[in-house]
Amino acid sequence: MEITEKKLNKRERHKATLSPYEYYPQIETLDFNGISEGDGFYLQDFGIFNTPIEEEEYTLRLRISAGRITPSQLRSIANICHNENLEIILTARAGMQLHGLSSDNVLRLFNQINALGISTWQTFGDNVRNIVTDVYDGLGCYSVIETYPIIKKMEEYFLKTPHLVGMLPRRISTGISGNSANVTSFFANDLYFALAKRGDIFGFNVYMGGKNTEIARSADIFLLPDEVVSFFIAFIEAFNKHGLRFTRSRTRLFYLLEDIGMEIFVEHIAHEYQKTWQKAGELVLEKALFSQYHQLRDGSYAFCYESNFGRVRAEELSAIADFAEAHSAEVRIGIDHNIYLLGLSEQCVPFEQLIKSQTVVACAGSHYCPYSFWNIKDDAQLLPLEKIHEHRIQIGISGCAKGCGRHQHCDIGLIGLRTNNFGDTDKGARIYIGAEHSAGISTGRELFEMVPLEHIRSVIDSIIDEYELSGCDTFESFSTDILNQYSVEFIALWILAKLESGSTMTLHAIDTQGNLCEEDQFIIEKELLFQCFPKTSYLPLIDDNFSDTIRQLSKKLWSVGKSDTEIAPQIKKLLTSKKYWEV
Repeated sequence: MEITEKKLNKRERHKATLSPYEYYPQIETLDFNGISEGDGFYLQDFGIFNTPIEEEEYTLRLRISAGRITPSQLRSIANICHNENLEIILTARAGMQLHGLSSDNVLRLFNQINALGISTWQTFGDNVRNIVTDVYDGLGCYSVIETYPIIKKMEEYFLKTPHLVGMLPRRISTGISGNSANVTSFFANDLYFALAKRGDIFGFNVYMGGKNTEIARSADIFLLPDEVVSFFIAFIEAFNKHGLRFTRSRTRLFYLLEDIGMEIFVEHIAHEYQKTWQKAGELVLEKALFSQYHQLRDGSYAFCYESNFGRVRAEELSAIADFAEAHSAEVRIGIDHNIYLLGLSEQCVPFEQLIKSQTVVACAGSHYCPYSFWNIKDDAQLLPLEKIHEHRIQIGISGCAKGCGRHQHCDIGLIGLRTNNFGDTDKGARIYIGAEHSAGISTGRELFEMVPLEHIRSVIDSIIDEYELSGCDTFESFSTDILNQYSVEFIALWILAKLESGSTMTLHAIDTQGNLCEEDQFIIEKELLFQCFPKTSYLPLIDDNFSDTIRQLSKKLWSVGKSDTEIAPQIKKLLTSKKYWEV
């Protein structure tokens, strides 16, 4: 027993000493001016945390069940934030974060928010995070099974349950959708119940092990709607008993499945479930594009209110609440950082939308997160937003490799980093393309390891130009039919050659009668480059791969002397311990 305890990670050692549920009564008498490392761990389980960036400020994370919030609750939050001068961030799990709380008001506001019928419990730390579904659940034209009642029953099981509050090996992100088309993909979740059918019966296929950089895999299980909650309970109990609790960076479900295999973990779930289930049915998922207005099943309309890349002001929330109440509209928060009004009689709202951010998910950024190298929510405005909005291209921007912007589960993804590859150390981004994310087929592939910030727009423009010339209906079909027929190194060199030459040459799918071996693929791609760009100076440097040529051509195009501080200002980071901060 002593050997095992020595191997436990620090957070697990705290849990072994005192469970978060047992710790909870201490919050009422806690001195928030000087919390300890242990306090920091425990407070996360109740939605309270601070970061090394602003150690004297606190953040409160709100659980908005399935993204559904009443106008009254929304107005109350707006009033609190206005009176206390708090910043509001919409999260990628259809919740909210309130930033700028102090040691003087954090406990009072914690109690005020929870008194509204909105829980902050288990929104951070090792818990079941906010369970997400599609924003049009139950009302949209693609809705087959309404999942909100299922989600509420799931919450009844784990919310404020003593042995589950903060006691899981690591967080569990859960998604469930009864829709045949969704605004965004759910395959980045640890656990995903996806609409499926066996014969004429609709239910859910089960997928497990997803995360921001990985696709959840099929567990070969089909559940009827009334079986989901019992299965979910068995899943959580199995993970709590058998999950990894040692090296902190390897405690997600993904690593447990990697360690013991899907089959063994499913056996653990079956032991808890004590019933039988059917093998997976036919996945019912199609690709659809959603505009700012969307007609619902009953003929009424929904309106997407675009946030400022996840940021909203208290005044905006008040206006939305007033409008929703006056027009008997329902308010929902999407996992795309937007607010939706459902049940409108006509396509007319008094809100002016100028940002064009509807299909862009941007992580918290360096203003709020110690891991981020960019102020993502500001820098996202440097993208070609008009084109992105016009074509409904899904963009994900993360401030670090943790991937909170889901950069590998979208059409074009970026990780904001810093680089000195092209001159002075400055902002740059890793770029990903080619994800077939809607049906959970594949994540995005790394196109460029690094592009300087001032050149990102031209690169994204070039990629979108290629899509426009392709004739494909959606960017995702462009990825399937064209981009993913080539090696990612070839595509990188193709983009660079076009940028250098100014060519308007169009990339077409490879016309082959079967799968090519890697060597034949390389020969075809090399010949295509020489045929299309005969005057590009760096192509003769291609030997047996494209890597050296990509490196040299990108340096030629992007190297600079001194950084432009207006375009890419230097990032100032506080030199302080990360303590207990984790995502």
